[in-house]
Amino acid sequence: MTQASAATRVARRRHDREIIALAVPAFGALVAEPLFVMADSAIVGHLGTAQLAGLGVASALLMTAVSVFVFLAYATTAAVARRVGAGDLQAAIRQGMDGIWLALLLGAAVITVVLPTAPALVEVFGASDTAAPHATTYLRISALGIPAMLVVLAATGVLRGLQDTRTPLYVAIAGFVANAGLNAGLVYGAGLGIAGSAWGTVIAQCGMAAAYLFVVVRGARRHGASLRPDAAGIRACAQAGAPLLVRTLSLRAILMIATAVAARLGDADVAAHQIILSLWSLLAFALDAIAIAGQAIIGRYLGAGDAQGAREACRRMVQWGIAAGIVLGFLVIVARPLFIPLFTGDSVVQNTALPALIVVAVSQPISGIVFILDGVLMGAGDGPYLAWAMLATLAVFTPVALLVPVFGGGLTALWGAMTLMMTVRMLTLWLRSRSGRWIVTGATR
Repeated sequence: MTQASAATRVARRRHDREIIALAVPAFGALVAEPLFVMADSAIVGHLGTAQLAGLGVASALLMTAVSVFVFLAYATTAAVARRVGAGDLQAAIRQGMDGIWLALLLGAAVITVVLPTAPALVEVFGASDTAAPHATTYLRISALGIPAMLVVLAATGVLRGLQDTRTPLYVAIAGFVANAGLNAGLVYGAGLGIAGSAWGTVIAQCGMAAAYLFVVVRGARRHGASLRPDAAGIRACAQAGAPLLVRTLSLRAILMIATAVAARLGDADVAAHQIILSLWSLLAFALDAIAIAGQAIIGRYLGAGDAQGAREACRRMVQWGIAAGIVLGFLVIVARPLFIPLFTGDSVVQNTALPALIVVAVSQPISGIVFILDGVLMGAGDGPYLAWAMLATLAVFTPVALLVPVFGGGLTALWGAMTLMMTVRMLTLWLRSRSGRWIVTGATR
């Protein structure tokens, strides 16, 4: 074995250890998040169909409002990781505090919008007359927890940037347990009904935010970082997050268009689409965990001025993404006859979903590359390019998806359009990664 090949093997092992150490806890924390909604649904579902329908509408609105601001986690991770790489922990935590203050400001703004408009929002989402009052009650109460939810996003970004994904995992698990216990106690023990479920979620989210703030504040005091809001720093966080907001909104638009097209295909198609979309989202958690590791690792390398290390880490993580995609695709093919019956016994829906699932399975290696390169460019702070690339992807996907009902092909064709969307994303991200323009070293981009 030559010295060069030995050095390559050592570098790969180092990268593998870093990826595993960050990705595995991140995956656990990501999976814990949807469990909140599942626990609420299981508890509220026993109150009645109207209450469960109201919860479905309100939680969709709530999750949409929160997911729009996921840049609070992504942008904060990249910015903090750069300063960690540069060896300035005080500035890293100060940067994180700016993100947390921005989260509080955005949370307060969202509350002022949601509280008075809750009935109208519920109506727009098509809640029935029996479900609407329950949806409005849940939305108004749970909206009070939005600042805490956004603080959780920003603080999670701080800890990821500090190369710590274990603490978010522990907080997520504790939050899930507390949420389930509070919901059961308030809904049935206190007899508050769906309002009890909303209050339980608010209390659990506030508890999670308090736990994160305790960890971040302790770190700030240890390293002498100021806790006071800094207008310039908050403004810089908002500017860094704006392109990622455009990226997120474009992606949400793609998913909404896909659902709207599926609805035009018929009841069986839209039902099968929801099943496939839930699986697609679950697979995304596994790939996103590696992407999160990429955000933290790439940011640290670039902050330390190690461009070559960033390139090598990017290359290794792409290999991980491809391998993970192949494994996940194989699992989907093997498990598809068992997976679909968990959601429906309708043979028409099952037969509609099966061929579309094959398309999803085959596309998983593409998804693996997309998620990893997305994480790499986020870690590099290359938000403007990500925004333009996603807008271009939206422009390609929209006409193709809208033509599916015209030319036929049903749900399988629609998921073919989704695969085209992921392929376009892969090409735009691959071209950027190959150009090297994302590699900007230093404590700030």
